[in-house]
Amino acid sequence: MLNIALPKGRLGEKVYAMFEKAGFECPELMEPGRKLIFDNPDRDVRYFWVKPSDVAIYVERGAADIGVAGKDILMEYRPEVYELLDLDVGKCRMAVAGPAGFRDREDRTLRVATKFVRITRDYYASRGREIELIHLNGSIEIAPILGLSDVIVDIVETGTTLRENHLEVLETIVPISARLIANKAGFKFKTEPIQRLMKELQKEVEAK
Repeated sequence: MLNIALPKGRLGEKVYAMFEKAGFECPELMEPGRKLIFDNPDRDVRYFWVKPSDVAIYVERGAADIGVAGKDILMEYRPEVYELLDLDVGKCRMAVAGPAGFRDREDRTLRVATKFVRITRDYYASRGREIELIHLNGSIEIAPILGLSDVIVDIVETGTTLRENHLEVLETIVPISARLIANKAGFKFKTEPIQRLMKELQKEVEAK
């Protein structure tokens, strides 16, 4: 049986629709309720819903054979998994944002608020820019408004939240999308069903 970790929410539902078309359906999954684990013995699959940021942990530790995680999670936490396929859904971008018209002054340390510490540190290190990194877990947009930081690094989808807080994208760091990942040991033991799923998902991605 193939154990599959899906992220809760709209992204997970979009991804499941792709898996269903690929022949790995489990109709019970979309029924209302609070159940988290779903089996379809006829298709040899078991799905479970988990918090999006936890998918990579379930896959890395072998509780799931495969899963779907955002590229941001893979870049930030660098789990020991195989990244198999860009599913071309859940598309957004990792960006630097700040007050409209903000100009970075190279003569002083730039204060950057984010929950993506590793991505932020690596990005500015690659530019040779000295920063003071402020680690926040939420409501990051208010940091520059209240003077806690000069700019923020966060995921931007539509930019609505930024605009409502009088912020704008200053730089794009990297595009983000959902990726199919696999447990390294599980991939060796379940190569055939995983590759079959990959092949069918690839067809759907290319057909978009």
